[in-house]
Amino acid sequence: MNGILPLWKPKGITSHDCVFKLRKLLQTKKVGHTGTLDPEVEGVLPICVGQATKIVPFLTDTRKTYVAELKLGVSTETEDAHGSVIEEKPVTVFPTEDQINEVLKAFTGIITQVPPMYSAVKVKGKKLYEYAREKQVVERPTRQVEIFSISKISSCEERESITFEVVCSKGTYIRTLCVDIGKKLGYPAHMAHLERTQVASFPKEETVTFEQIEEKLKVSHPESVLLPAQRGLEHLDYYNVDEQTAIKVRNGQKLSKPDKIMKEPFVMMFNQELLAIYQTHPDKPMEIKPVRVFNG
Repeated sequence: MNGILPLWKPKGITSHDCVFKLRKLLQTKKVGHTGTLDPEVEGVLPICVGQATKIVPFLTDTRKTYVAELKLGVSTETEDAHGSVIEEKPVTVFPTEDQINEVLKAFTGIITQVPPMYSAVKVKGKKLYEYAREKQVVERPTRQVEIFSISKISSCEERESITFEVVCSKGTYIRTLCVDIGKKLGYPAHMAHLERTQVASFPKEETVTFEQIEEKLKVSHPESVLLPAQRGLEHLDYYNVDEQTAIKVRNGQKLSKPDKIMKEPFVMMFNQELLAIYQTHPDKPMEIKPVRVFNG
């Protein structure tokens, strides 16, 4: 059983809980998720099964799309709605549409973030949230992430909130983005709500819930809920090979570098069959070598 299950992760459970539950439902141990979602966040969580677990790192390192609601006037220690309040400031003048759009535009491109104290980022071998729970203050490492696009969906003066959509790189903290947007608008802020609506080529509309999976499994084989593994590699370049080369690829052999220059790593295909992921040999620039080989 090999493929990708585009799960809609519900609120209230961890990404690991989802993996554990699907191992039982699909009756297989080889199951892995492609990027943690906080327990209170719902959204797209592609799950790799069987041979498809080999592509987890390639699918994790892709663009993500979120819809977030930012609440002005209050900041919390966790940067979301579940933490203790650390600062309050009345929103005496709610920002105009032009002000909001201008501030959001300023976050497009490569930006620097300081991870929240309540996060799993490690400092000296210890997770930041462990320091936070012990009331210890440590210097947090900055990180650079990329915001490909960010735009306002709506704003509500009564709720003192702004809802926006953001397409970003791996490792972006939307909580921190909400706090930083609030600062630029002149107010403390926190993330009131978050939903992940797309990962790589998997949109919200294509996802399935646990309830839908359970219903489908009553009348069909577990593989019926899976999509082909190559769906998780659509962001990479593809190279189609002939039958003779396909045999070499299946055996994990090194090959001469193709004339066609592609972004790396790239996918090797034969007749719609996913064979392997290759890249240039680190010591022999005129050769390519496999990074992952798929055994059917």
